[in-house]
Amino acid sequence: MHEQTIIIADDHPLFRDALRQAVTGMEGHPDIVEAGDFAAARKSVGEHPDADLMLLDLAMPGVSGFSGLMALRSEFSGLPIVIVSASDDATTIRRSLELGASGFISKSAGIDDIRHGIQTVLAGDIATPDSYRDGQEQDPDVADIIHRLHTLTPQQSRVLTMLAEGLLNKQIAYELGVSEATIKAHVSAILLKLNVDSRTQAVIQLGKINMAMVA
Repeated sequence: MHEQTIIIADDHPLFRDALRQAVTGMEGHPDIVEAGDFAAARKSVGEHPDADLMLLDLAMPGVSGFSGLMALRSEFSGLPIVIVSASDDATTIRRSLELGASGFISKSAGIDDIRHGIQTVLAGDIATPDSYRDGQEQDPDVADIIHRLHTLTPQQSRVLTMLAEGLLNKQIAYELGVSEATIKAHVSAILLKLNVDSRTQAVIQLGKINMAMVA
């Protein structure tokens, strides 16, 4: 029988402990891999390609807002990611799901609710807090940006999140192991798809999605 592996990515040791408690009490006692910042989270997925699930904090060192979710979704498309956040308003939950999360767990949830959310996603369903009521995006600009982000290829999504981190074309080329000319082509395609004129404007568009988040 396949032994489950769950990655817990959160920079607060106390909350990692709470998540570990929830996971440890599950049937089968899954293996747990912990990461305290975004770089460690990304590395842990690379080192555990068969991981069954990642619990990802939205606000972690090394990444801002939904950029981390987008980066991991584009890089590891087969890994279910459950967002765990103190910002549990309907807008943040909806945007998390629209950007590829398989579920959302509030940091105010109890151990049993956390465990239930994890089990729901492992069973192939979407997990959301009981209080969440799905609705339409209230901000038409954001709805348009999210629609445009969905048109990006996985590599273009990675490039965009790296632009948001402030990396230069040559740094991105080095990270992705491709030529600078290839990155320039990706940037041009991103600007076209997002309907903006500069990389700065592209990053600003990405930032608009994060504005609903308090933390």
